[in-house]
Amino acid sequence: MAQVPVGFYTDTSVCIGCKACQVACHQWNALPADLEQQPGEDEPGRTRALTGASYDNTGSLTANNWRHVKFIEQINPERSETAWLMMSDVCKHCVNAPCLEVCPTGAIIRTEFDTVYIQEPVCNGCRDCVGACPFGVIHMAGAENSGKGTAKKCTLCYDRLQHNLTPACAQACPTESIQFGPIAELRKRADARLQQLHGEGFAKAQLYGADETILGGLNSFYLLMDRPPVYGLPEHPKLPSRSVLPSSLLSIGTAIAVGLAALFSFRVRRVNQLHGDDAPLNSSE
Repeated sequence: MAQVPVGFYTDTSVCIGCKACQVACHQWNALPADLEQQPGEDEPGRTRALTGASYDNTGSLTANNWRHVKFIEQINPERSETAWLMMSDVCKHCVNAPCLEVCPTGAIIRTEFDTVYIQEPVCNGCRDCVGACPFGVIHMAGAENSGKGTAKKCTLCYDRLQHNLTPACAQACPTESIQFGPIAELRKRADARLQQLHGEGFAKAQLYGADETILGGLNSFYLLMDRPPVYGLPEHPKLPSRSVLPSSLLSIGTAIAVGLAALFSFRVRRVNQLHGDDAPLNSSE
């Protein structure tokens, strides 16, 4: 039985960068520590070096980090004012998901909650989804498929949804920066909050993925305090299929141009050969 589409609305204006969402995600999903080398029987493992990038010690989403809190430090040219932008990044669970479109085995499915879920036993490790995702969400890990591993990303706590539970990250967020619920309801909350921020003078505040203009809508959408590229988000992500026709036309045009060039070159050589054969012999010969 189909359910009402649910997802996340993330209000970055109230994110304090506490990383409670990252910890909760790790704990609920039993994700291993993101080490440079995992512990073995005779090896204690090796930790990663600190990134040195502000307070961000994870760097990005990975196969072991399905949530990642971004820290963006902004300093004006006079270095008199500093601002922090923080955002808890996660899979966007796109309505028109590029990863789902390219998956050759059907490992990536849309659940009854309208979320995007990877069935790891069906994944063949081809990595097509990694290249298709415009947000850099999916990563490979594990020893399956001759060492290629399987695709990993946020499941939107599918197991919790099946038991009417809130996803772990939203449950743990102390400021309600991450809000969970029916998409239609979340959009209303986001619109009201956006109007409030604009009224308070935050002219750059905007919604990202709350409508159908970005991949049909994102079931994990954001209220941003600046332009999407500032947060490392693409302004106009596209489905792979949208590039097929332009690429095909370009290839056809290139092939025609190469063919005409080759034909022209052949005709020039042929004319030169004919002229060379008919030319009078040099008197010195």
